[in-house]
Amino acid sequence: MSNPNPRGTYLTISEALRARIAEGAYPDGLPSEAEIGREFGVARTTVRRALRTLEESGDVSTVAGIGRQVGGGAQMAPYKRIMTDLLDRIRTGDLPAGAQLPSEAELSEAYGVARGTVRRAVQELEIAGHVQAQHGVGRFVSPTS
Repeated sequence: MSNPNPRGTYLTISEALRARIAEGAYPDGLPSEAEIGREFGVARTTVRRALRTLEESGDVSTVAGIGRQVGGGAQMAPYKRIMTDLLDRIRTGDLPAGAQLPSEAELSEAYGVARGTVRRAVQELEIAGHVQAQHGVGRFVSPTS
């Protein structure tokens, strides 16, 4: 970084990133903290302060499982996307009451995500009462859904 004064370096970085965002340089999300740190020659904590500044101003948001997205990020966390899709299938009758959900492995393969991501989505549906688990058997659509 060419700034002779180390104080406020994070502000210089946040302004540089803000300018790039305005130019449309990050349509798929911002680079990692490590990449930004290497580019500007600063520590990760400095990068985090710069990114926090951008989040506070609404230029960037963090989406779990995806990363930092520009302008609030229209993308949805992967587990929420799976939840929404399964809930839509339940509501349309594709997965009627009493039907067994596909296994975590099958859902993981279908959505291209880790089993932990699928597990979180299905657990959220269980908490909401849309799905019931039967130990050792599987998960089934609740009769009340």
